[in-house]
Amino acid sequence: MNINWFQKQPKGSDEVSLTMNISADLQSLFTWNTKQVFIFVAAEYETRKNSLNQVSLWDAIIPAKERAKFWIRSSNKYRFVDHGKNLRGKEFNLTLHWHVMPKTGKMFADKIVMSGYSLPEEYI
Repeated sequence: MNINWFQKQPKGSDEVSLTMNISADLQSLFTWNTKQVFIFVAAEYETRKNSLNQVSLWDAIIPAKERAKFWIRSSNKYRFVDHGKNLRGKEFNLTLHWHVMPKTGKMFADKIVMSGYSLPEEYI
């Protein structure tokens, strides 16, 4: 993960642009009953006001088992903004979430948490 830029918006909110390397092998999620798998990467962090803040950064739909093993380098598709101005020096996790959408029956969800990331103390 690389930080492209980190800035204060005109109205005072913190905003970050990241470049992420996303790789996964989710082929085992596909069975005869799997229609597709929805995946997304979220930045997750704590503030004094909220024990869990989640910001969706990137998402995709995997329509078939053949496409469930992948490597992607991408900037965040969605804006990483904190309206409380809480991101300077903040530690955060990147979490890959997936939702298995079956042809019939109940949807299944799971995730993997990648911890140990932090933002700079100053804007760049």
